[in-house]
Order: sequence, then structure tokens, then C-alpha cells
Amino acid sequence: MTDIQERQAERDKQIVEEVYADFRRRQEERRSLERGWQLNMNFLSGNQYCGINALGEIEEEGRDYVWQEKRVFNCIAPIVDTRCAKLSRIRPRLAVRAASDDESDRRAAQLASAILSAMNEDCDMDSVISRATMWSETCGTAFYKTVWDSSAGAGIGNTQEGETVREGGVKVCAVSPFEIYPFSLAEESVENQPSIIQARAVPADDIYSAYGVAVKGRDVDEFALSPLSAPSHSRVGDAGVTHTVLHDYETVIERYCRPDSAYPDGRLTIVAGGKLLFDGPLPYLNGDSGRRGYPFVKQCCLPLAGAFFGTSIVDRLIPVQRAYNAVKNRKHEFLNRISMGAVAVEEGSMDTDELLDGGLEPGKIIVYRQGSTPPEMLTLGGVPSEFSEEEERLEQEFSRISGTNDFTRDTSAFRSVTSATGLQLILEQDDARLSVCYDQIKSALKRVGRIALRLYKQYAGAFRLLRYTGGDGRLAVVSFRGSDITSDDVVLEADSDLNLSPAQRRTVVYEMLDRGLFSGEDGKVSPTVRNRLLETLGYSGYSGARDIAELHRKRAAEENAALKSGGSAEVKDYDDHAVHMEEHTAFLLGERLTEEQEKRVAAHLNQHKNKITEVNK
Repeated sequence: MTDIQERQAERDKQIVEEVYADFRRRQEERRSLERGWQLNMNFLSGNQYCGINALGEIEEEGRDYVWQEKRVFNCIAPIVDTRCAKLSRIRPRLAVRAASDDESDRRAAQLASAILSAMNEDCDMDSVISRATMWSETCGTAFYKTVWDSSAGAGIGNTQEGETVREGGVKVCAVSPFEIYPFSLAEESVENQPSIIQARAVPADDIYSAYGVAVKGRDVDEFALSPLSAPSHSRVGDAGVTHTVLHDYETVIERYCRPDSAYPDGRLTIVAGGKLLFDGPLPYLNGDSGRRGYPFVKQCCLPLAGAFFGTSIVDRLIPVQRAYNAVKNRKHEFLNRISMGAVAVEEGSMDTDELLDGGLEPGKIIVYRQGSTPPEMLTLGGVPSEFSEEEERLEQEFSRISGTNDFTRDTSAFRSVTSATGLQLILEQDDARLSVCYDQIKSALKRVGRIALRLYKQYAGAFRLLRYTGGDGRLAVVSFRGSDITSDDVVLEADSDLNLSPAQRRTVVYEMLDRGLFSGEDGKVSPTVRNRLLETLGYSGYSGARDIAELHRKRAAEENAALKSGGSAEVKDYDDHAVHMEEHTAFLLGERLTEEQEKRVAAHLNQHKNKITEVNK
């Protein structure tokens, strides 16, 4: 080994040791938060007789008496299911806003919107959002990681070794909070963190395939991300929670550092198994103004001021769940005493062991000593009303804290409300309590969309075809290259920004129809608008008729593009000249054209005018 190689090996060793020391520090700082997340997962899964002890570890709670009831009446799980079901209605369609009214900017915005639509299908964003929402509802925080996957997309050739080279594509995955270690727990935003570590368990074979470095696999705890001394398939913690143990895995630590004076392009350091896998600049130009940044986007259930990680609704429900379990169990114990009874026996009057084994079963013959008092059942009265009253109060507390009221079960909220408008207002107020979670999902998805467009701009160098579902529900194909993406101002489409059920959406459309908001100047609804309305109402099968006016507009747009690029466009006899004139006039007024381009478009516009004059003669 030469001196240069020795110095390089020593430098790599120092980097690995520094990364591991930084990772251990962040682990220790975040340990209390992890225990809270694990406690939430315990309560959600039904293991609700556990808690965090003075040492900061989760331990099982024992019984005070052998006969004590310790059943679980899990109200947290259905509440989380209800909240996730309501949040699943938020699947906003992303669109891109044009930078100006210029025709080229509008076309670039349409292209970017089409790319986002294709990404939504290729990445199965509905499933990704559902997984992230479940993590945020359980632990309070979830993350989206948006990267470029070189193994995705269609094949474009083969290497000398015979491997297929693909065009690549964007990959979006949901990341649990257990994998993310920020530099500061007090900094709220991802972008302002000096560095972020993602630690995850990866099979040793996958590490070799990705980085070409062989590491020795070990048994790794999926959540603690620490090696285990005794190999096993699973281990049971003090709280009775089974931790998944991964065999022949190793913890991969990726530390992302934002750009600074020392590293203008940022820094990404990856280590695993005590070896350095990668050390270089941040790979993606996914920040504002073409700068490099983090691939992570944060989604919180309930954000906390001055904290990186948010809190979840489960945190607030745990005290109520403990009280609810206690009340239900004490109530059942009281019912057991009443139904099974308590027997008073004079000492020495009979064999108490026999009575203890069989009790006072119906038809039983009781033999007791002559002259003594026979056994008798003690009267315990009825169940105190305080049990039922406290149970009802706790159920109301569940609804008040979680923001989910089951009106089909509890109708007390609107017994005095008889109008449909009043009932609708009650339902809207109930959904409004989830508005913070709605806004978190929408904001996160907009940031994911921006990062995805910047990745396509960076890596989609050559021309490529993109298939996506157009606004009319039909399959569309567009060709582009990275330089064509000039806008990444991602917004939410107006209709997707409303939290409406299908029935509510139909009601809104019918009201707008009754008020004539969709009618044209002649008082009639145009075929284009009619097809859009049928698709909105869920009857797209009835909108299969070809929209002739829309086809003429598309042809006019193609003519505008041809005339701007210096080509020519022929006026056809079957053209709808009125539609063409409207599109060409809008193109002249809205596009920045040179004098020569303007002359060509104006001459073409005059040809349509002459055709109309000839027809009128």
C-alpha cells in the first residue's frame, strides 16, 4: 500500500468514526421521543398495560391483585382508522401555474402538469400517501423521500456486460420517523437543518450491489437499528412488544449536509458496517434557484412550535384510554360480584374448599354442621350509576380530542336540528377539526411535486415519451426533455382543494347548473363543458362523444406553434373558422412574438376571415 493509499484509508477511517459518533449522539438525544412512538404503537395495537419507567424504558404494568380484570377496550384503533379514512379523501391533483400569460410559459406549465400526473401513477402516490399518513397519525411525523431511480423507466440500450440501461424516473417513498435523525430537535423545518441523518437496515447483499463494498451482515433490530448479541427471529421487550429482528442486515447511515462555505454543493456521506460507502456532494439539484438540497419532505399530524417532530392524536388519547380501561374493568368486576355473588360461611360449619371449587351452583346440596348457620349470599346491590356516567364522559372525551364524531351511533349532537342545512353545518364543523392535518398533507405534496419536477429537469436530458391520464380521463402521450421544464410552481387544482364527498360534489355541481354558471352566451351548455360535468359527476362513460370544438382548438394551437417556429399552416375548408380565429387572436395578444412571427400569424388569421366572407356570400 502506497503512502497516498494509506493516507486515504486513514482519512476514510476518520470520516466513518466521525459519522458514527454523530449518529450515536443523535440517537441519545432522540431516545425519549422514540419511546413515546413505541408507546403509541403499543396502544394502537392493543397492548395498553405498559408505560415508560423512570429509566426511560417501556415496561409492562403488573396486577395489584390476582383477580383484578385487565382487559383492553381499544378505542384508539377505530379512532385512527376513522381519521385515516377521512384524510384519504385528500388526494389532490397537482398542477403547475404558468409564469406568465405567454404561450410558451403556458405550454411549459401544461407539460409540467402532465409530468406530475404521470408521476402520480408511476409512483402509486395514493399508497405512498396512505402509508405516510398512518405513520404521522401514529407517531406524529412522517417523511417523503423523493429520489431519482436509474433502474426505472423503459430500456434505452445495453451495456458491454449485457445489462439493460433504463431512462430512469422519480421514486417517492414514505419514510418512518424512526429513520430520520435531525441535527437539532428544536429546528422546525427540514430546509433549515444543518444536516439530517437517515439510518435504515439494509440487507448486506443489497449494500454490495449498490456500492460494491462487502460488509458482514448481522442481526439488527428494525426500530432500534442496533446489533443484537443473541441471534433470534424476534425478541419480546419489557412491554411485551415483539421487535422484528432482521438477519444478515446492516445499518446504513446516510448523512446529508446542506451547502455551506466549506461545501458549496453540500455533502453526502454514507457508511455501513464500519466502512465508507460514499463521500461526495449532494446528488440532486432539488432546491430553490437550482441549488442542492435535502430529498426529504416532512408531514406532521399536529405540528409543535419549536420542535422538529410533531405530535400525534394518539399521544392525547392515551390518558383517556387508560381511564376508560380502568372504568370498564372495575364495572365488570362489580358485575361479576353481583352475578357470581359473595358467600358468607360460618367458620367450621362446612368444607370451604368444596365451596371454593364449585361455588353455589343451581341445585347443589349443601351439607353443613348441625347447629351452625348455613351459608348465605351477601347482597351487594346494583352497579353504581357513577360507572355509566364516567364511561359516557370518557367516550365524549374521545370524540372531543380526536375530532371524529360517529353520528350514526351518537345522535345527541343534532337531536334538536331538523333541517338538512343544519345537519350539513354540523358535519362541516366536525371535518373542520381535521383541517390542520389536511393542510399538512397538501403542503407536503406540493413540495414533493416541486422536487420531482427539478429531478426530471436534471436527469431527463434526452427526448423521452411520457404516458399519463389527461384531464378527460383518456390516455395521453407527450414527448419532452429536461430543458423543456421551465416552471415548478406547483399548486393544487381548485376542485381537489375542496374536502367534498362525491355526493356533496354532485350537489355543488347541480346548484351551479341551476344558477346558469356553466351556460354560454346563448344560454346553453357547450359540449365541452357538458363532457367535463359528466366526468365530474362520475359518468365519464356518457362523455365519449368527440368534442369537435376542442379538436379545432388543439389544431389551432398546433398551427400557432408551427407559425411561430417559421413553418406554415394551411387553412382547411372543414376548419371551424370562428374557433380558429379566436385561438389565433388570443395567441397574438398573449404571446411575445417577433415582427416576422406576428406577420405570419396575422396573415394566417386573415385567411380564416376570407373563408368566412366567402361562405357568407
